[in-house]
Amino acid sequence: MKLQTPEWWYSRERSQPVLRALLTPPSWIWSAVTARRIARATPADPGVPVVCVGNITMGGAGKTPIVRALAERLAQAGLSVHLLSRGYGGRLPGPVRVNPEVHTAADVGDEPLMLARDYPVWVARDRPAGAHAAAGAGAQVIVMDDGHQNPSVKKSVSLVVVDGETRNEEWPFGDGRVFPAGPMREPLAKGLARASAAVILLPADLPVAEPGLRRTLSSVPVMTAHLRAAAPPPAGPQVGFAGVAKPWKVERALKAAGCELADFAPFPDHAPYDEAVLKRLADRAAQFEAGLVTTEKDWVRLPPDWRARVAAWPVKASFDDAAALDELLAGILPARPSPPPSARKPSSPRRGK
Repeated sequence: MKLQTPEWWYSRERSQPVLRALLTPPSWIWSAVTARRIARATPADPGVPVVCVGNITMGGAGKTPIVRALAERLAQAGLSVHLLSRGYGGRLPGPVRVNPEVHTAADVGDEPLMLARDYPVWVARDRPAGAHAAAGAGAQVIVMDDGHQNPSVKKSVSLVVVDGETRNEEWPFGDGRVFPAGPMREPLAKGLARASAAVILLPADLPVAEPGLRRTLSSVPVMTAHLRAAAPPPAGPQVGFAGVAKPWKVERALKAAGCELADFAPFPDHAPYDEAVLKRLADRAAQFEAGLVTTEKDWVRLPPDWRARVAAWPVKASFDDAAALDELLAGILPARPSPPPSARKPSSPRRGK
């Protein structure tokens, strides 16, 4: 199912009370099935630490940038980091290691293909099989993209990513209703009870998290991270497009980064781009004498001959408190060696009586 997150889930002004009421009974079934699956599971241990990056809401919270930031920190510590994904949207069941030179988004999914340019990535619908394959290939730590509600793999650290932009004092998670009546994958309290910490992901132009959101998450440690442009948007007029869960966030981010956005086209999450769709986008850009710009995730779904015609705008997440992140990962990061005796500061000599 291709999902474009309904804005009415988060907006009182656009609320759909009749639709919400009709969808509430199915949400009870969704919650019960999720809780039962988690309670009955026996997690498999792949023999190496697993850091899970998930969320409690449906799509668009920013898991993948946090996965990349965690992988970068663990790799900096000298660990062999492998990433694990279900490979949503891909046809290969796995376990298979993603090869960007061979695989396409139709094979393995767009996010794994994007991440595989920097790290070893495995896709597997059977998560334990994927984790064991990664460990067998030399992974010293596995970062799992999504899976907070998947209990099949033993997790050393479990982070839930929270969208710091789609919130306010009253409705930090919509009105708290579970899918399909609202954005929640499960009730908030149950999801937080299994989390090691929550990461509030903020846009570059929002310096601090909403106090009400921090209070809502106060049952777990809370960290913040910012999503910033890794490069400036292309110069001149641009027609932007994005097939992500919350495409309106991409539009706002491009404008905030200074992009001269002439028009913007939203698509459902993971939407494929065929020749007809891309031709319409190119024609629209020609009307404005503009270029075409999209996200890295969308760019890897483009046919190869279109990639030279569309600019990929990269973004990067960075944790605001690196020390807090290291403390959370203390059981995984290598211990820092003690300084040699010659490097230690000599103690002050005792003064005689």
